[in-house]
Amino acid sequence: MPPGIMTLAADKATLSPANTGFMLICTALVMLMTPALAFFYGGMVRVKSVLNMLMMSFISLGIVTVLWVLYGFGLAFGQDNGGFLGWSGDFAGLGGIGLTELWGTTTIPVYVFAVFQLMFAVITPALISGALADRVKFTAWALFIALWATVVYFPVAHWVWAEGGWLFDLGVIDFAGGTAVHINAGAAALGVIFVVGKRIGFKKDPMRPHSLPLVMLGAGLLWFGWFGFNAGSWLNNDDGVGAVAFVNTQVATAAAMLGWLGYEKLRHGSFTTLGAASGAVAGLVAITPACGAVSPLGAIAVGVIAGVLCAMAVGLKYRFGYDDSLDVVGVHLVGGIVGSLLIGLFATGGVQSDAKGLFYGGGLEQLGKQAVGVVCVLLYSLVASFVLAKIIDWVMGFRVSEDEEVAGVDQAAHAETAYDFGGTGGGAVARPGAGAASGGAPSRGDDPARSKRQDTAAASGKAPASGETTASGKEKRVDA
Repeated sequence: MPPGIMTLAADKATLSPANTGFMLICTALVMLMTPALAFFYGGMVRVKSVLNMLMMSFISLGIVTVLWVLYGFGLAFGQDNGGFLGWSGDFAGLGGIGLTELWGTTTIPVYVFAVFQLMFAVITPALISGALADRVKFTAWALFIALWATVVYFPVAHWVWAEGGWLFDLGVIDFAGGTAVHINAGAAALGVIFVVGKRIGFKKDPMRPHSLPLVMLGAGLLWFGWFGFNAGSWLNNDDGVGAVAFVNTQVATAAAMLGWLGYEKLRHGSFTTLGAASGAVAGLVAITPACGAVSPLGAIAVGVIAGVLCAMAVGLKYRFGYDDSLDVVGVHLVGGIVGSLLIGLFATGGVQSDAKGLFYGGGLEQLGKQAVGVVCVLLYSLVASFVLAKIIDWVMGFRVSEDEEVAGVDQAAHAETAYDFGGTGGGAVARPGAGAASGGAPSRGDDPARSKRQDTAAASGKAPASGETTASGKEKRVDA
């Protein structure tokens, strides 16, 4: 992620229409990943929580976008202040940026870089939501997104990717988000889990995915969008580095899927669609920090190792008793750690930078740097997320009531259901006095007060008052 990784790229002085167009396409691909994540997570929950799971991802597009424009971009990529945080008044509100002003030594406008980075900021808190399925208040979750983006994501993005950030200056390699996105989100998920607790019936009741086709659709769209996530992170398309990142993304994802399925067959006796989808995502996560540092053969190794280790890690929640509903810890935290550390073994020194891993003659130096980045981001995100969740829980309560959880968060938070199993013509939940007879939601023109007057008039045998309707549907005027 330039400027932090542009160690071999030549300086450019003029705007490149080709690179600018390429980056806008990559930005759109990364934006698609948040709805794709919503589908992926939505298919894995029970039917009574589908809409809530979709909304927990989708709302991040609204909240984080506004915060990014107001101050997030400035905190993450503004002028460095001590290596831990940035700030630039020109970036506040994106109001002080020239129309064709270029980002650093790249050939793309600052506006393009800002909106590309925005999509990373959007999806990172959305990743956390999978660990909290079925049991949190939507308002509490929305507040957590705003606080977490401000206190955790924006500073960590500065540490890792901004020139002057302390992990960047240390030499930690993170091409597209192994530490800043996946370890950050996975550690945060673990911290919040400790506050909200387990779902009712955890380890007792069956909690199977309600729609594996939806899971596969989400995984496929994530795979597609991830090419923009990784290849776009080089910020140009004229020196071959982005192409290497693209190839490694495909190779590692394929290898991880095979690794997960192989472990699953040996351990459980079956090749499952959920395993294929989860393995692919594990590979995408692991190659994210390493896609510009390793060769395609190295990408195969990263993928297979990540696929097997993540498949093993998702079972840890049953052993240690934490309820990571959709395996954010097992896939994103573990996958991010694996990918970040394997850079210290498989970095070739011939792609994004000259840093070499142990297997290419670089010794243990790069592995040590990667370990520092992993541990520091993990601990900061874990502790800060736990504290933020505790504050929210104390102020307004983070978790829905037991009755609401049993009935389903969709009804409690959104007054809707995902599917119309009864054939009543709509997925909305009936409200008292409005459409109750049909089980549907009130229409825009429904007037509960009018309905009550009609019922009273019918019971007394009186005609409806002026402007009210008779049984025939025609208005009848009567004198008072």
